[in-house]
Amino acid sequence: RSEMDQNTKSLMVSDLRLSDAGSYSCESNSRPVVTISLHVFELKISSNGHFLPNESPKLSITQNSYNSPPDIRISLFNNHNNTETSEVLERVTHHKYILKLKQLQPKDSGTWRCHIHSDSPFIDQNIDFDLKVLGFQNSALERKYAIVESSVILSWHLNFREIKWKEGFTGQLNWKQKENTTSFMLFNFTVTVQGKLNVAINRNLLMSDEPKMGDTSGVLEVKLNKVPFRHAGHYQMKLEYNRRYVQSKIELLMMKVLANPVGPLARGARMTLTCQVSSPLLPNAHLCWERVNGTQMDFVKSKQLEAQVEVNVSTAGLWKCYLVEDNIRKISLNYTVEEAPVWITHVVIGASIGGSVLVLGIACLCIITGMNWHRRRQRAKRMALARQHLLENRTCQCKQ
Repeated sequence: RSEMDQNTKSLMVSDLRLSDAGSYSCESNSRPVVTISLHVFELKISSNGHFLPNESPKLSITQNSYNSPPDIRISLFNNHNNTETSEVLERVTHHKYILKLKQLQPKDSGTWRCHIHSDSPFIDQNIDFDLKVLGFQNSALERKYAIVESSVILSWHLNFREIKWKEGFTGQLNWKQKENTTSFMLFNFTVTVQGKLNVAINRNLLMSDEPKMGDTSGVLEVKLNKVPFRHAGHYQMKLEYNRRYVQSKIELLMMKVLANPVGPLARGARMTLTCQVSSPLLPNAHLCWERVNGTQMDFVKSKQLEAQVEVNVSTAGLWKCYLVEDNIRKISLNYTVEEAPVWITHVVIGASIGGSVLVLGIACLCIITGMNWHRRRQRAKRMALARQHLLENRTCQCKQ
């Protein structure tokens, strides 16, 4: 592993090891002996520098020298060249130091620097090392808003390409309707060392298209077509490496509008519009109904934490329901109340009048029938009483 340059008389040692430390002497016939002491440091990082969020790496620094190892001072600088504090877990007679770093996050990925300093002998050495933290570029919890029966794209930005992750890992997407309900796996996948995505879909009604990942971006997209109201809920992406995992969740909140009765609004009739969302509202959120180009009277606001709001409509027009969080409109849905044609109004009025007449006729018929039944019953009672009197009179005559 060594070779000497005959011109400069320099000795080159490749693939340096701790055992190479020692005293090296150069002898020449024409020059005095020159002795150089070689001090070797070795830095090792746990898990080969590959971590998941909230893990604390262990850094070991071992030194070897011809003489007794000096007492060194160690400083750490992160990927932004800022000083990092570390905890010394172990120190073995100046030969070996084991340090524990802080809990890492994806933003900590990059090249770190370990600075080693000693006054006697004088040592001023920098050792660079790489840390890679697999995770998501987007936050651990997001909320996405959609209208019922619309198509939705859910996306997670995996950072493995940006940090040049050199290990394979697996993942899966789970869905559950509410926080305390059973989860349902939609698909699982593997990402190879070369960065290739292999997907196995659990065929179901929620997904019809295979998820896709950008060739360079690392964004994994999942498309849901014409999502019904019941498929709102929590979509949780989970990455697993070396029996450890990290996850990111998107809550899909959906909005729908119901009308009662359904159909055009006849003149003089009333309709109830109900606007509903799929999840309970946050304390800083509320639902609103307002009539487009209407007055202040055409405005209804939901009560706190209620997931629906109703408005009673008596005239045709365009109504808008919207969700507000922190005074920001997140989603809105329009509903047009159409006015029924005149002939439908006449039919409705006629049907109402006809229905009233029919009810009145039935009531009168019931009254007349009841009166006739009462008369027949009274007549039957009188006839029965007369027969009884007649029998009593005949009995008296027989006794005489």
